[in-house]
Amino acid sequence: MENNAELIAQCEKKAKQWLTPDFDERTRQEVQAMLDDPDKTNLIESFYKDLEFGTGGLRGIMGAGSNRMNIYTVGMATQGFANYLKKNFKDRESISVVVCHDCRNNSRLYAETVANIFSANGIKAYLFDDLRPTPECSYAIRYLKAQGGVNITASHNPREYNGYKAYWEDGAQVLAPHDKGIIDEVNKCNIEDVKFKGNKDLIQIIGEDIDEPYLRQIRTISIDRDVIRRQHDLKIVYTPLHGAGRVIIPRSLAYWGFDNVYCVPEQMIKDGNFPTVDRPNPEFAEALTLGLNLAKKIDADILMASDPDADRIGMACKNDKGEWQLINGNQTALIFLWYIITNREAMGLMKPTDFIVKTIVTTEVIKKIADKHHIEMRDVYTGFKWIAREIRLSEGKQQYIGGGEESYGFLAEDFVRDKDSVSACSLLAEICAYAKDKGKTLYDILMDIYMEYGFSKEFTVNVERPGKAGADEIQQMMKDFRANPPKELGGSKVVLWKDYQSLEATHADGSKTKLEMPETSNVLQWFCDDDTKVSVRPSGTEPKIKFYIEVKDTMKSPADYVECDKRGAAKIEAIKKSLGL
Repeated sequence: MENNAELIAQCEKKAKQWLTPDFDERTRQEVQAMLDDPDKTNLIESFYKDLEFGTGGLRGIMGAGSNRMNIYTVGMATQGFANYLKKNFKDRESISVVVCHDCRNNSRLYAETVANIFSANGIKAYLFDDLRPTPECSYAIRYLKAQGGVNITASHNPREYNGYKAYWEDGAQVLAPHDKGIIDEVNKCNIEDVKFKGNKDLIQIIGEDIDEPYLRQIRTISIDRDVIRRQHDLKIVYTPLHGAGRVIIPRSLAYWGFDNVYCVPEQMIKDGNFPTVDRPNPEFAEALTLGLNLAKKIDADILMASDPDADRIGMACKNDKGEWQLINGNQTALIFLWYIITNREAMGLMKPTDFIVKTIVTTEVIKKIADKHHIEMRDVYTGFKWIAREIRLSEGKQQYIGGGEESYGFLAEDFVRDKDSVSACSLLAEICAYAKDKGKTLYDILMDIYMEYGFSKEFTVNVERPGKAGADEIQQMMKDFRANPPKELGGSKVVLWKDYQSLEATHADGSKTKLEMPETSNVLQWFCDDDTKVSVRPSGTEPKIKFYIEVKDTMKSPADYVECDKRGAAKIEAIKKSLGL
């Protein structure tokens, strides 16, 4: 961190405010140590800004400071949220919220802090008795007719992180104008405004009374129960990666009729240090090592995993050579939506008003499936709150039947308004049962999709740039791309440029058209004449800039897959070179 005297002075001034008796002894000692340290890096990182709501709410490294997750930043966020709820629902006789948390260190402490603050403000808090999946928090808000909710989780981030997701009465994460309204209230809060002392009469512990109806509802999304009856002994390996899925996913699989489920014992233990993995993220092969070992040992049909807050799903299956391979997030969304569409049609369940949703950075093969089956497909920004928004806008008029994003999130139902690995794991088991019933594997199903709709290979490049200097660098990269957009990518000619900040699309002939989106977003997309697509956006929850690359090919038989994959990998390398990555 460069020695910036002005920045250091600002951070010192802010840090000294954390030495008052409003903060506990341990926090004061931690802040004093930062002030005394000649190296001001830690001081700057902890105080150079306040934690802000991004695409996933509040998220940060745990520790003392305004830019860290602790009971005070959680407290001020909650007080601001409470103030906003009271303003927004002032005509209601009573206001209630749901409070949920995952397995991370301090998650229970933060959840109890949140419940105490809401109750101290006269708002009833339904607090889960222990960790629960993120989607169950969303479900509970709707089920209990609450006005909002808070889930303490940092999803799949590294172990030193925690987070705070704010939900609205529709069970979705907050969108405009409420997100900005909450932030305004939070920014008005000083630590002395926070009512930490709870009112026990306004805190109600919930648990099994929500689990049971949630599991019952999830079972209703099963499309073909006969295939499950025939393949009930499908061999499933499941791991919750020490997280919230352990509470409910094995129960859901049993509820659906699957009676041959093997859970990874070492990872069924609730532990915020995630001792068996480097990063608790089912996107990474390393996180699935223990699961793969067990799957090989028992010769399983499918390996499935959920992340710590059980909203994302990871999976692996055997290929045509009997080797285990990971299914990526794009393939996951593709398989789910293909199955939902083709099997709803086969069972005579499809209606002309049904629609699906994907995010703009997710594979375009989904669009080809939707077009061929005459199903409406909507493209939205990254973040499941945008998929939830589409469900809300069409409620009572059109039926949402599924939606997904490349980052391993899928939602097969409308009674939850966030991605749901509980329903996704259950539906995945049904898809594997369907494949087995036809003498196929999940891998064979994926090959069938690629042969019919075209091969696609996707790759995401994450360029990490932590801290203040990193944030500035990411901003500069986006400015440079806008000033000098690429004309070619890996040898393919760019024919369409989309800028979601100006909501303008520029075509090869120089003509411009308007992009129809609910608001602007700092995202750029480039499309080439061979259907190559590249999207770039700074992450809303982590200190990085993300490049999403998608390349296409034609596959005539499953034997072509390896060659298509190789060509795709070479093309992606060429595109990375074009972008200077």
